[in-house]
Amino acid sequence: MSDNVPVIDEGLTGARHILVLPDRDAAEEVAEALPERFGIAQEPQLVRDALAGEDDAEDAQWLVVIEDPAGSLDPAALDAFADEYEGWLEAE
Repeated sequence: MSDNVPVIDEGLTGARHILVLPDRDAAEEVAEALPERFGIAQEPQLVRDALAGEDDAEDAQWLVVIEDPAGSLDPAALDAFADEYEGWLEAE
C-alpha cells in the first residue's frame, strides 16, 4: 500500500462573498464603504442581476462581489452590513 496521499492546495482557502442589494445606488455605497469598514484591499465588483424575465432596470437587484483570498471576513458582519442597506449576504 502506498503512502502517497494527494495534498489539497492550501492556497484555495479564500472565499467569495456576494452581497445582494436592492438598487445600484445602495450597491455603490456599499462598495465604497467596504474598504474602510472591513479593510479589504481588492475593489469589490458590482454586477446587475435582473430578475428572471424582467428587462426593466427597476426590477434589478445589484450584487457586490467581494474576493476574500485570506478567508478573513466575517460572513455575519457582512450580512449585518448589507442589512443596513436593505440587502443581505447570499448564502453559498
